[in-house]
Amino acid sequence: AHNTTSALLDNYVYRIQGSGKQLKEVLWKRVLDVNDRNLRHIVTGLNGSANGITQESGFDITAASELMAILCLAENESDLRRRIENILLGYTLDGNPFTVKDLGVAGAITVLMKDAIHPNLVQTTESTAAFVHGGPFANIAHGCNSVVATKMAMTYGDYVITEAGFGADLGAEKFFNIKYRKSGLRPKLTVIVVTSQGLKMHGGTPEKQIKEPDMEGLKKGLENLEKHLDNLAAFGQTVVVAFNKYDFDREEEIDVVRQYCNGKGVRFAVNEAFYKGGEGGVELAEMVVDAIENDPSKELQFTYDDEDTIDEKIEKIAVNIYGARDVVFGEKAMKILK
Repeated sequence: AHNTTSALLDNYVYRIQGSGKQLKEVLWKRVLDVNDRNLRHIVTGLNGSANGITQESGFDITAASELMAILCLAENESDLRRRIENILLGYTLDGNPFTVKDLGVAGAITVLMKDAIHPNLVQTTESTAAFVHGGPFANIAHGCNSVVATKMAMTYGDYVITEAGFGADLGAEKFFNIKYRKSGLRPKLTVIVVTSQGLKMHGGTPEKQIKEPDMEGLKKGLENLEKHLDNLAAFGQTVVVAFNKYDFDREEEIDVVRQYCNGKGVRFAVNEAFYKGGEGGVELAEMVVDAIENDPSKELQFTYDDEDTIDEKIEKIAVNIYGARDVVFGEKAMKILK
């Protein structure tokens, strides 16, 4: 669907040359499943007009496609089409936005994706049902599975677990501010996963030594966990910290993290599902259920309002989520925002 849009757009650019309707700038690239850096910035349409109009283009990885993000936010097929229509493809000579709706192919692209909007039901190694649907990158999109899959799972199970890409800064921020704002869903609990390796790296332990004991690095790394916990508290979330245990983890290391969480009034559970499967996750599961039933999350608080300007949203995210003191926009950034 993405590359069909690219082909149709290039054909449009070719056909309207000299008509006064040509585009000043084309923003829409192509996508490829292979991460080939040599194709990130290319020139197309070389060697004569029969091969199209010469222009700069490039390939992104498929998961970075805007269509992937749209698929995961769409509530149904009509909503999918509405979102596809609004995709910005470029700008006209007079500076107006040129969208898929202007190109006149929103219906065709929606038809290509009409089956893709339906979630995939799969079976885990322990015969548990799971929906695997969608995978937009969290660094350039919102990093969450589809709204359709989440809502469908809620009709089949008593408890639904879904993952937000990356940590409790980038991942949770987009999970709450984008997916859950747009879908109307409200989480009852958030689980934040930690490892001794991750904490040590944040505490300054050299990467080659993170599997070795380093209590000083581990304790220093808890400052990073504290910021994640603060972020989740700002969203009104009840939190369970899940310590992913590996065979090289020492009990004294686990105890340090447990005592830290206890001191913060945050629930803590050891998760050994990596090695033991479902059996190793019983402690965590029981704690999650208990928290949901007896101490669910409060009303979801968003970092910014929909009515805020783009620069206001950026500033609130940078200051409140990432701990920035201030945000200064350069000349290029201001031009893009305008």
